[in-house]
Amino acid sequence: MKVAFTSTTGEMIDEHFGMAKNFHIWEIGPEASSFVETVTVGQHGDDEEDKIAARATILRECAIVYTMAIGGPAAAKLVALKIHPMKTNSPVSLPDMVGKLQEVLKGNPPPWLRKAMNKGEEVSFED
Repeated sequence: MKVAFTSTTGEMIDEHFGMAKNFHIWEIGPEASSFVETVTVGQHGDDEEDKIAARATILRECAIVYTMAIGGPAAAKLVALKIHPMKTNSPVSLPDMVGKLQEVLKGNPPPWLRKAMNKGEEVSFED
């Protein structure tokens, strides 16, 4: 699954979703992970709604976005597109977060993560 991270350098999750100029996209699975690309956010007007919409469009293929902080309207827009926003609340190592996510995927992921993993597919899980 594709996961986006707000990061100034690609090393730390250290930016607010609405202020991020770049999103670092990774493909993450239980057995392997790899950096895919860095996507730069262009100018999309000064209106807050335009900025949120532009970021959401760029991230449409991602299942999860890890960010240091995100406002309610932006989080709601992502959720509406089946993109799960995750706040770290403080700077966190991006490679460490990739590793932690892989470990969770190897085990029994929580329901929200199973849903994110199957973004775009209608899947039912028997518990």
